[in-house]
Amino acid sequence: MVVMDYFSKWPEAVPLPNQEAENVAEAFIENLWQEVMKTLGVKKTRTTALHPQSNGMVERHYRTICHYLSKFVSENQRDWDKLVPLFLLSYRSSQHESTTYTPSMLTSGREMKLPTDLMLGRPLEEN
Repeated sequence: MVVMDYFSKWPEAVPLPNQEAENVAEAFIENLWQEVMKTLGVKKTRTTALHPQSNGMVERHYRTICHYLSKFVSENQRDWDKLVPLFLLSYRSSQHESTTYTPSMLTSGREMKLPTDLMLGRPLEEN
């Protein structure tokens, strides 16, 4: 299941077996999500599995996830779900072409501290 903020391009992706995806998405949308949207006064959009073209940004992101995972998944393709968090870390800390900022910067006002930053340190102008 993939959810993405249109402004910041911040993605969330949760690996689900095919048979569970529709049930989980339906429960998520119908219960919790409706209340959150109503409380915040936000208009939500919803697309159906049979018409994915209506949600282009999320569909493109889904293709990006699949492309990334195909490069790193093991030969038996059973470890793809463990790679999703690594992909999300990479995507959230990468500058987005349309916003010229990272999703992390747009959601929290600062860049993420990555494992390499902790090991090697950041350049002085970024501290």
